[in-house]
Amino acid sequence: MNSRRHFLTNAAAAAGIVFCGCGLPNGAHAQETKPARRPVTIKGKRVKTIDVHSHCIFHEAAALLGNDAASLTPPINNGQEAYLVIEQRLNAMNAQAIDMEVLSINPFWYDKDHDLAEKIVAIQNDKLAELVASNQDRFAAFASLTLQDPALAVRQLETAMKKQGLKGAAIGDQVAGDEFSNPKFGPVWAKAEELGAVLFIHPQGVPELNKRWKGNGWLGNTIANPLGTTIALQHLIFEGTLDKFPGLKVLAAHGGGYLPSYAPRDDHACLVSPAGCDPNIKLKKKPTEYLNQLYFDSLVFTPEALRHLAAQVGTSQIMLGSDYPYIWELHPVDHIFATQTLSDKEKLAILGGNAARLLGMNE
Repeated sequence: MNSRRHFLTNAAAAAGIVFCGCGLPNGAHAQETKPARRPVTIKGKRVKTIDVHSHCIFHEAAALLGNDAASLTPPINNGQEAYLVIEQRLNAMNAQAIDMEVLSINPFWYDKDHDLAEKIVAIQNDKLAELVASNQDRFAAFASLTLQDPALAVRQLETAMKKQGLKGAAIGDQVAGDEFSNPKFGPVWAKAEELGAVLFIHPQGVPELNKRWKGNGWLGNTIANPLGTTIALQHLIFEGTLDKFPGLKVLAAHGGGYLPSYAPRDDHACLVSPAGCDPNIKLKKKPTEYLNQLYFDSLVFTPEALRHLAAQVGTSQIMLGSDYPYIWELHPVDHIFATQTLSDKEKLAILGGNAARLLGMNE
């Protein structure tokens, strides 16, 4: 039987691990402090699980912020674990049945002084490269870029890909108010296309709506983060950026935000309101068709949500994502196995095959 319950039970028996909680699979927790690495298998085939959405912070970069460094670790569970301690992180990955994490750092330097931002990015990329080089079987990483200076970002991306062994870059959803569809970012996207670099869009919220986020429910993240990604992707589509750079590899966090949930509305927008659209922009495809050339993580929480995402964008475009160390999804493998509409081949792809192909790794 090819299920999360099956491999957890077998792994527990082999490693002597005792589980407690709300019952397998969703409530599985290891009692020991150093959980054994849990292999995932489908029909006896070992699956290399690759988490494309996981975070870290480095003390050396944070120190440059002085008193503002505290803002990098929001007051939520596991926030301090973003300051990565290798053994601690590997234990967490083993407990989650994650073979490899692709690390990224959420941009916090876009509004900083140019020289400070350049120093932050240099430290982070050096530290990421060092970490990856010493743990090649467990970690890969997306570089940081000083996107407020596109020419500098181009050089940083080339160094990251050609010399530092990084897989692309983690970017926000805008840069200090400038959308990624702004022509000034064209040289960055051209370089990313040339290098085959993956651009991981991770949102930064929608600060202009801060007043509306007040109240219960942490709406500044719960709603604002998926909304930020949605807006970024819509601009890339409707402004023709994806037509200009058809080979661009864009990976969107949180299942692409709200866009895949209501994408067909896009196909009607300019028909209903031509005045709301630019007649000089002639898209080469229907807006919904661009979703099939974008990539998305699986951080949508339920089998039904994953089924819908797959139906909209295709299983070849989806990859495992957890958002660790932020505990949105401590068992990211579970709802892949629980999605009964996925074939074994599709589960293999989402759990690691798609990421390995996109990032140029061995499965």
